[in-house]
Amino acid sequence: MNTFTKNVIEIIQTIPEGKVMTYGQIAAMAGSPRGARQVVRILHSMSRKYRLCWHRVVNAQGKISIKNEEAYQLQMMLLQNEGVAVTHDGYVNLEQYRANGI
Repeated sequence: MNTFTKNVIEIIQTIPEGKVMTYGQIAAMAGSPRGARQVVRILHSMSRKYRLCWHRVVNAQGKISIKNEEAYQLQMMLLQNEGVAVTHDGYVNLEQYRANGI
């Protein structure tokens, strides 16, 4: 496993309950500021194996970006169960819920 992937996994594992991070924020913290798409790939391929809290990761606008309707609704429900307010169209207020300085 390369260093970036290892860093991404560790960062995602430390996102506190009730907080979110963006793909780009994780990429930058992991050492590749332009690696947001790599974060998506890592989440997709390694969430189950490493028990990643994938639902705490949103896009740069604070929106749930999963296209599959069932997974979209699951992410919304998991966030709401942690106390994160999600609008009816899938947005999270990043100023309020973004995890910083992990």
